[in-house]
Amino acid sequence: MAATTTVNVPHLGGISAGYRLSGDRIEPAKPTVVLINSMCTTSSLYNTQFESASLTSAVNLLAIEPLGHGATSSTTEHFTYWDSAVMALQVMEALGVKKAFALGTSQGGWVVVRMALLAPEKIQGLLPLGTSMDYESSASREKGCWDPKTQLMPFYEKWSTPSPDFVVDEVWRGMVAQLGFSAAVSQETLSFWDQTLKEVYSGEAGRKKLRMALINLMERDGLLRRLQDVKCPVYWLQGPEDPVFGKTVPAEHIEMFTASPEATLTFVDGAGHYLNATSPNETEEAILKMVRKYA
Repeated sequence: MAATTTVNVPHLGGISAGYRLSGDRIEPAKPTVVLINSMCTTSSLYNTQFESASLTSAVNLLAIEPLGHGATSSTTEHFTYWDSAVMALQVMEALGVKKAFALGTSQGGWVVVRMALLAPEKIQGLLPLGTSMDYESSASREKGCWDPKTQLMPFYEKWSTPSPDFVVDEVWRGMVAQLGFSAAVSQETLSFWDQTLKEVYSGEAGRKKLRMALINLMERDGLLRRLQDVKCPVYWLQGPEDPVFGKTVPAEHIEMFTASPEATLTFVDGAGHYLNATSPNETEEAILKMVRKYA
């Protein structure tokens, strides 16, 4: 399911941003960890983290659904990952969060790094999970990353025709489950996401939201030449058998955070692409390690 709470922020002429917060409010005595979900998921991707008493007793969790996802909607149809980063920073401000650590899964990793570049004084540390810092380049494909422009173009073409009765394709829903969770979760979890995708991406508004989310994925810019400007610590977690970005590219990209006080890459055996969902223990361990060291 999508977030059940929203907050209005001014970027792009007005955005209603879906978010989920552990507890009734931000507790000032605790550090805050912002969570940005992966492609075609929602704040529910972090259910296990929100259900962890050991984690929520130590930090405020603030999951924010990027543009094109969950309950988030905007007055303009077009947006980029930079816009989602600005929106997330404005959500923090609206909720009284002056600074935070930021964790992003897959595409969420691109968003949280952008947040750190745009507002380094607000982002205390980064935890990218199952991701890459490049665009969908030929160089990354040669090193084992996927080829979304070839694989996903038929969906873009299909979703470019208005359809008031639109419901996201069963094939697409299956791809999200297969690539994202890599058979590492229960059938109940897969059914939950199948239903969630149908709920979020239905009707004409759902078609437009999904089409633009896909355009963002296929047409995004890379961050490689910007990584040396990231000044906060980076704890990157990756599955060694990640079906989307593999392990060669992450090992190269972590070395580009040359101004970070600490930048580490940890390979998590058995992890799926949506690593926080398939490897919640390792994810929590990394969050608490960073928070205890840098808060």
